Amino acid sequence: MTIQPRAALLGAVTALLLTGTATTATADPATVTGSRYVALGDSYSSGLGAGSYDFGSGQCKRSARAYPALWAKAHSPKSFSFTACSGATTEDVRNSQLGPLSRQTGLVSITAGANDAGFAQVMQNCAVSPDDGACVERVNEARAFIEDVLPDKLDKLYDAIGRRAPASRVVVLGYPRLYKLNGSCRIGISERSRTAIDRAEDELNAVTAKAADRHRFVFRDANSSFAGHEICSGDPHPWLHSLTFPVEESYHPTADGQSHGYLPLLPSHA
Repeated sequence: MTIQPRAALLGAVTALLLTGTATTATADPATVTGSRYVALGDSYSSGLGAGSYDFGSGQCKRSARAYPALWAKAHSPKSFSFTACSGATTEDVRNSQLGPLSRQTGLVSITAGANDAGFAQVMQNCAVSPDDGACVERVNEARAFIEDVLPDKLDKLYDAIGRRAPASRVVVLGYPRLYKLNGSCRIGISERSRTAIDRAEDELNAVTAKAADRHRFVFRDANSSFAGHEICSGDPHPWLHSLTFPVEESYHPTADGQSHGYLPLLPSHA
């Protein structure tokens, strides 16, 4: 973690983070039979924070160390389309990433929703605010959006995925909690703010899981696989970046987070 003066943080942190009813057949994702894989989503799926970026992906920051690329390398699907993009909202995914989907698509993975709720702004406020109140207030705004607005946005996105790829197994991945509460951190944002952020992540996951269930998609909770490796967990090499350089990688999974936290949540067989 790189510690910077508060004035410098305000300019730097603005660059960071997470910078729709057709149905799909249900199945245990460990028995996926399709051989065409499409990876959708935001920065947690593109691999921002893991390094080894594909220069051709530009600001989408798709990484060879991201879980979709690692899964494709291990299982050699008939085709692999990696359209996830850093900063993408649910609308961005729906409008710009669904082209490769078809009736021949066997597996789809996705993370989406955090950018709609403004988690980049949440972390900006919490990193630079001198008091807990401003951070908690911004977190509560995000939680209200997650409860009141996000379900419809997810339904529209999942509807579109189901229409385009009606025979696919869709695996919706959740977001891990950023912080181990009452952990090892002695600097940075307060425990009250960390608690508020983690609770907002939990609510985001709960809303996402319910939307996935409505569409008969599979939801995978990332908290189970990331447990013990969060920020403040005491792990000397946590699977999530704290405030770091480049700042856009802050609060994203590391290469280990992608390979050990996210990759095991996907099907074990093509």
